[in-house]
Amino acid sequence: MITIVEANTKKLLLDFVKFPFSLYKNNPYWVPPLINEELETFNKTKNPAFKTAEATFFLAYKNKEVVGRIAAIINWNEVNDQQKRKVRFGWWDVINDLEVTEALLEKVYEYGRANELEYVEGPMGFSNLDKVGVLTEGFDQMGTMITWYNHSYYKDHLEQLGFSKEKEYLENKFPFSNVTTEFFEKVVPLIKKRYQLSALNFTKNKDIFPYVDKMFDLFNNSYAELSSFVAITDIQKDYFKKKYISFINPEYIKFVIDKDDNIVAFSIVMPSFSEALQKANGRLFPFGFYHLLQAKKQSKDVVFYLIGVAPEYQSKGVTAIIFDEYYKTFSKKGIVNCIRTPELEENHAIHNMWKNFNPTIHCRRRTYRKAL
Repeated sequence: MITIVEANTKKLLLDFVKFPFSLYKNNPYWVPPLINEELETFNKTKNPAFKTAEATFFLAYKNKEVVGRIAAIINWNEVNDQQKRKVRFGWWDVINDLEVTEALLEKVYEYGRANELEYVEGPMGFSNLDKVGVLTEGFDQMGTMITWYNHSYYKDHLEQLGFSKEKEYLENKFPFSNVTTEFFEKVVPLIKKRYQLSALNFTKNKDIFPYVDKMFDLFNNSYAELSSFVAITDIQKDYFKKKYISFINPEYIKFVIDKDDNIVAFSIVMPSFSEALQKANGRLFPFGFYHLLQAKKQSKDVVFYLIGVAPEYQSKGVTAIIFDEYYKTFSKKGIVNCIRTPELEENHAIHNMWKNFNPTIHCRRRTYRKAL
């Protein structure tokens, strides 16, 4: 018999966060989150996503053991401003038992219907900066700290329960050795001169903070036309600023500015923390912080987290300036591999951005949809 319980106490939320640690125990490709960070994500007083969204968390039990989890989420900006009458589901993990998945999803349906919503989509988080998608290819590839990993049966469960593909995401990677200076040497001086642009680099995190709000404004502007995009609010900007910027090597953040000091393009790259997070196994102390600090200093793999270009500068080669700066930085650091986070299959502009580096698709993931 399957029992579904709402995770509405500290103990139950901790069980919710820790369930994947047993589900993926000894899996060499799963990257565990930091337990306290996950708990903060679900804390309505700490995560500003709850200013414009709501969520309920459910655990599934069988024979008194946790066998699954799921979060039912409503992003009210999406519902009210974009008229997408959607209930989201995320943080979904389950044993290979279709009945458990069905029981968990039934709670999401109930949640959506109670709020007069029309369809369900997932897995996805509160916003576009959260993790997204069921992994459908690349089960033998190590995940990143900003992607979910899952067993191969997840997609089968959803398809057997009547879900259909909604969005497809691609993950690419390429060796840094694929990047040659020939491409930059010719075009960068011309682009800088033609549009009166210059590169802005950093060596200290504190120097980045005055630009962060403008960067998120540009992020909202550059992705606004994508059908799945929900803008980041001012409160979320402050939250992400405090949570992530100090975590990133300052030299891995690049801006392109015009003659009036306006940001026209930006990129955030992170060292790969995957192996460090595996060693930390969910905890910063006693040794997790050390492993993360070592990765920040020494990782030879980097993850392209965010990149954005103002609409009026798209297709004008501005990203060549960014890549030129990264080439200089990565050469000094001895970077070996460049990994890209999930990008929508339909986002052809961003795929064209990378074509000169001959990337290979190593993972695919998708969100699924079903009418209520």
